[in-house]
Amino acid sequence: MKESTEASVRSRTIEKDSESYQWVTFIINKELFAVEALQVREVLKYSEITPVPSSNAYVSGLINLRGKVVTVIDTRIMFSLPHEEPNDNTNIILVDFNQEEMVGFIVDSVDEVVNIAIKSIEIAPSLSDDDAKSGFVKGVTFYNNNLIILLEIKKIISHITPVIEDDQQQY
Repeated sequence: MKESTEASVRSRTIEKDSESYQWVTFIINKELFAVEALQVREVLKYSEITPVPSSNAYVSGLINLRGKVVTVIDTRIMFSLPHEEPNDNTNIILVDFNQEEMVGFIVDSVDEVVNIAIKSIEIAPSLSDDDAKSGFVKGVTFYNNNLIILLEIKKIISHITPVIEDDQQQY
């Protein structure tokens, strides 16, 4: 009995050590980034975006996706990278904001879906003066000899989407 208990504990430890998640990888400014695949709803080819006057610079505008309005973010502007005109490789990655809304992120191109072992993820050093943006990076890892920057999509969305509080005005 003792031997089977030890084997069971050892088996769970090995499972935990080899646990991995799927990540959608994409390119921005010749750098490889990734977000957890479970957070990605859909990947679209770049299409016309309707600008929103007086919005933040990183908000490219809105798209209509099967009757739903989706806010689209320009990741190059959000990460303070040089502007590049969209081309045939440009994609919009749609991620869930909440149960009813999605947010789109413009990327130079989508690469592939990869499995990354949790134990291979290293915590990224904080290199940004902007505390909010330094929280965007969940970690870094190497996959096929390429450095991948793993993004914390929930922190990005909470940074770019203001919390709307109930209006207490009387009418």
